[in-house]
Amino acid sequence: MHLVQTMAYINETPWHGLGNKLAPHQPLEVWAERAGMNWRIEQAQVRFVTDGDDATHIHAFADQKVLYRSDTKAPLSVVSNRYQVVQPAEILEFYRDLTEVGGYQLETAGVLKDGKKLWALARTGQSVSLAGRDEVKGYLLLATACDGSLATTAQFTSVRVVCNNTLAIALGDNAGAVKVPHRSQFDAQAVKRQLGVAISSWDGFMERMKALSQRKVTGYTAEKFLQRVLSNPVIPAAERTGKVNNDRAIRAALALFNGRGMGSNLASAESTAWGLVNSVTEFVDHQRRARSTDHRRDAAWFGQGASIKQKAWEEALKLVA
Repeated sequence: MHLVQTMAYINETPWHGLGNKLAPHQPLEVWAERAGMNWRIEQAQVRFVTDGDDATHIHAFADQKVLYRSDTKAPLSVVSNRYQVVQPAEILEFYRDLTEVGGYQLETAGVLKDGKKLWALARTGQSVSLAGRDEVKGYLLLATACDGSLATTAQFTSVRVVCNNTLAIALGDNAGAVKVPHRSQFDAQAVKRQLGVAISSWDGFMERMKALSQRKVTGYTAEKFLQRVLSNPVIPAAERTGKVNNDRAIRAALALFNGRGMGSNLASAESTAWGLVNSVTEFVDHQRRARSTDHRRDAAWFGQGASIKQKAWEEALKLVA
């Protein structure tokens, strides 16, 4: 089952092989149509029906409202009256000035879970080449959900070109991400002002990547690192099968580190701390057990997978501290 309902993209075909391919530099209005984001989230009062002795009665529940799609009328969620909606158009509009004058370029945008989650991803134009032509590009992801699973989140993220692994860029006090809870109004310009500080964080992220790519590690260090990162507490209870599951994850990531991983033989990654980080990101993004590739990508961006990758990054930085 695919989580992705509709999406548009430029360049490479996405992870699940679905979507509408666009030529580069299309207007946002074209993106909205081809990504299936040209509808609104509408709201209505919650009502319920009771059967009496002689009649059926309809009652209103004043504290909550139903969110539904304007085009299909399909229900999305039931939320409190204080809930602030972020519209599909607002997700794309966020990038208008960034793409028109800031040098950014939209690469993917779309609808997950029938409209309950929306996202767009743009290249920032920033990149770095590590030893052995190991290129890492900077992106800005904006996503929101109306089912309670995600605050509206603007997140700088990196993509390693050779394997398409993703890693959130978070430095210091998590300056790489801005999260707006749905009890607050989403103010795109305020979010971009906050992210303005984080744009310079790419330089710090780049320096750390270079340091990791120069830090050689032994097989013993690699195994201990993966045990710390992929230990049972990190793996959700639903996925655990005792120690065996933990060993499976560690063995899979270790094999990626030892030559099975895409780009694992590049000078930047072979027997280095950067290679360790990428063994975990490749495992999480491409191999970790999931109901579908969409579910895996959803977890890798927003859920448990993202937490595992963040732990790998933090543990790797300890090796160059």
